[in-house]
Amino acid sequence: MSVHDDLIAVQRCLDDLARSVGRLEKQLGTAGLEMRRVRTDANHLRESVALLREAAASPSAPRKPELVTIPDTPYDDSLWIDTDDEGLGARDRRAP
Repeated sequence: MSVHDDLIAVQRCLDDLARSVGRLEKQLGTAGLEMRRVRTDANHLRESVALLREAAASPSAPRKPELVTIPDTPYDDSLWIDTDDEGLGARDRRAP
């Protein structure tokens, strides 16, 4: 199956889910927290599939992560004023 076919199948399943949730709401009512969660989750799935569809419709070259060069020179000591050493506490106090 192609991505397009898979997305259509997922959309069909989401439509079935929405119908089933609607039937459950009629039987159980919409006041309960659990029912609201199910409805919200189903809506989030629908939104996520819509985003996937948009991403699949506009194919782009995979982006390479931006590399950050870290200099070998020491950091400026003023960056560490008023900091605690991890596991040791403040500089002017003894470790526990």
